Amino acid sequence: MISEGGAAAPVRPTAGTRRGAGLTEVVWDPDGFWGRMQVANAAQTFTHCIAWMDRLGWLENLDRVARGEETVDRPGWQFSDSEIYKLLEGLAWELGRRDDPALAAAYEDLVARVAAAQDDDGYLGTAFGHPGLPPRYSDMSMGHELYNMGHLMQAAVARMRTAGEDTLVEVARRAADHVCREFGEGCRESLCGHPEIEVGLAELGRALDEPRYIAQAQLFVDRRGRGLLPVRPLLAADYFQDDLPVREAEALRGHAVRALYLSAGAVDVAVETGDAALLAALERQWARTVERRTYITGGMGSRHQDEGFGQDWELPPDRAYCETCAGVASVMFSWRLFLATGDVAYVDLIERTLHNVVATAPDATGTAFFYANPLHERVAGAEYAGEGVNHRAEGGVRAPWFDVSCCPTNVARTLASLHAYAVAVEGDAVALLLYAPGDIDVALPGGRLRLRVDTAYPSEGEVRVTVLEAPPTAVTLRLRVPGWAEGTTVVVPDGTRADAAPGWWEDTRELRARDVYVLALDVSPRLVWPDARIDAVRGTVAVERGPLVLCLESTDLPAGAALEDVRIDTSVAPRAAGDGAEAAASLRTWAGARPGALPYGARGAEDGGASFALTLVPYHRWGERAPSAMRVFIPVAEVSPPQ
Repeated sequence: MISEGGAAAPVRPTAGTRRGAGLTEVVWDPDGFWGRMQVANAAQTFTHCIAWMDRLGWLENLDRVARGEETVDRPGWQFSDSEIYKLLEGLAWELGRRDDPALAAAYEDLVARVAAAQDDDGYLGTAFGHPGLPPRYSDMSMGHELYNMGHLMQAAVARMRTAGEDTLVEVARRAADHVCREFGEGCRESLCGHPEIEVGLAELGRALDEPRYIAQAQLFVDRRGRGLLPVRPLLAADYFQDDLPVREAEALRGHAVRALYLSAGAVDVAVETGDAALLAALERQWARTVERRTYITGGMGSRHQDEGFGQDWELPPDRAYCETCAGVASVMFSWRLFLATGDVAYVDLIERTLHNVVATAPDATGTAFFYANPLHERVAGAEYAGEGVNHRAEGGVRAPWFDVSCCPTNVARTLASLHAYAVAVEGDAVALLLYAPGDIDVALPGGRLRLRVDTAYPSEGEVRVTVLEAPPTAVTLRLRVPGWAEGTTVVVPDGTRADAAPGWWEDTRELRARDVYVLALDVSPRLVWPDARIDAVRGTVAVERGPLVLCLESTDLPAGAALEDVRIDTSVAPRAAGDGAEAAASLRTWAGARPGALPYGARGAEDGGASFALTLVPYHRWGERAPSAMRVFIPVAEVSPPQ
């Protein structure tokens, strides 16, 4: 199969009429919101991750297996191989859109080391099946062997779609054949405790036109929920999504990343096999999970224990886990549902998650990261200054590397291919999904459509779309109007101004060069009230601006003020300040109660307060200036202390 060239993208269903933009069909300006992050990712993050994996011996694990040496005290978790594969995927996407000799050399070096470690029968892993290590597939619950190979396959898909067959693609093909032989019908009836092989097999099957791989992915999806995985101490079956068949679940549950990877792979299977019932079940689960088990940031996972989902409405801000990898996996799940259905709600969640989870993880240099993303940090963390890895997933400061460092490499591969999620093509219709300054050049049935997008979004709400070249036939231009964007207008090429309700706004006409559309989104700060069923944030309010969730940092409080004493005045509308906001607020301190004078948890009378202007900043920027206490949901001034 030849390279897909400009149409290369992370997800390419063989069924359906809708596709995302190709890797070279959208080029973002390097000084835009996402362009800046892509530049840092390419210039710093890839080499940063390679250096850490080399330093910690994760790459040497491959070399040792290749040499046939006995392993003693293997460094890294059993899933550390996957970080190499995620980085390879990111490198493949990056090299698919631009030349970079240094990154190309790094890619070739990593591929050579991976290929040398592969066994003759296609098995690839450094934690099992070799001298000094446990036997292959002796720990299906937590061994991550198939998980690792799933990420290998996704890396090969990126390479196949951007450059065609090479050594990495051949390695992945041999690994996939091995998996089919070991776990196919009539063979080993088991599955991996961490879903991912499903996504890898499905996309590799698409890229290589190999239906056996898609059938194996379907088999793994159908086996889930039958109790095939050995239960581990402190981990129930729902942690692995092995308590209920995928079709019977009502919401996502258990370990958040596992649940979301499984759901993404299940959508792939549903689409490729035409299984409408499975797709409907996944749509139902997405809807309930987003309504009742997802944070305002788009973050998923409310429990530190199990890194998992909680029950409906269990969304404590100070204990929010919201792992960065869960944000990436949520985008994967939602994107596949969008391609399958065209429902704009999936893109709305993608944008929310990208701006408030994925963009929050890396610092401006792309060399330090958040693993967990809480919505309330009560105490400012200490500046991370350690030379080694950070052994805490939380803590309120970005760290260069973690004991479990899945998030930096996940961010790297996501940012390298992110522009492929910016535009969708369906017949002669082009939909703009994510707004960023740059150029769009897509092939339509009637010819090429070239557009220029100019915007300072999300800081500003105007999006100017200029036609540079158009087919000689009618084209439908669709603009996404986010669900929060009331009062939106669009100026069309003839100067007419039209109202645009949340959802899709579209216009069909024969376009000409220099035609201009101007989308005007109201990004004024707005108050957002939590659902009354979420006990942990009752009596509070959050502030959003456009797609950005804002937060209050202790850095911006008056001298001597404490974060817990701030009350926001909701009778005064917040106003824009830079890309954040200002709001009227007061400090309310409470007199201490004598021991035993009040019921446990109650406070004394109000001691007084002082009004002041409250500065709020985008959540994705929190902790940048200095370690700080922080909160997203702020108590309202009308709430009185318990008596």
